[in-house]
Amino acid sequence: MRQQRATAPRTKPAFLTRLTGPRQPVVTYTIIAICVVVFLLQWITGLSNGPVTSSLWYAGAYGYPTGSVQGASYEPWRMITTAFVHANILHIALNMYTLWIFGIVLEPMLGRTRYAVLFVLSAIAGSVGVYLLDSPVQPVVGASGAIFGMMAALLVIQRHLGGPITQLLVLVGINLVISFLPGFQIAWQAHVGGLVGGAIVGLIYMQTRARSRRPLQIVLLVALTVLLILLGSWHVFAG
Repeated sequence: MRQQRATAPRTKPAFLTRLTGPRQPVVTYTIIAICVVVFLLQWITGLSNGPVTSSLWYAGAYGYPTGSVQGASYEPWRMITTAFVHANILHIALNMYTLWIFGIVLEPMLGRTRYAVLFVLSAIAGSVGVYLLDSPVQPVVGASGAIFGMMAALLVIQRHLGGPITQLLVLVGINLVISFLPGFQIAWQAHVGGLVGGAIVGLIYMQTRARSRRPLQIVLLVALTVLLILLGSWHVFAG
């Protein structure tokens, strides 16, 4: 009986099979789950300036040498962690809904690994936009920079595959215009940064679609990651 149990094929429960099947957007679900858990922790400890929020948000000061801007330390990992932090319930609800809409399209199209890379690089690019274009002491939170990157990547992919892009282009344009409206307290810098970063990632994916060009794809993605980190730490490396 022990031998039979050891050699018997292991099957997952039906609900796990449905959730983790090859066409299911597992990475999208995971990102949403992380954001919700982080938001609950923010809610418990204080949304605006609580320890969870302040330990994960991003501001340009965290890309400067330690202590050079209001005593802030050089903490480049915040360029990613800020994407999982949100300001209020409406903020996270809108971002997670938009993430889900684009995630269920992009993740099956790209595959889980490439989709996850797109999200991370778009989030970093959004933070780089904040670093280059916003005040270094203005903290920002939210996944919208990464989501704008997803929009831009889908736009590039659709354009290269010959799919319809008019509605998507209008949607991106409307959201970008809203980012600049006064009184909404929207970090348009993160949106612009994410838009540029996502477009570049989408272009890399399209130019290296052939299996024989996958090594080049990896090299280009690594190079883009290094470039974004250098841009987001310019004052540190410039001395």
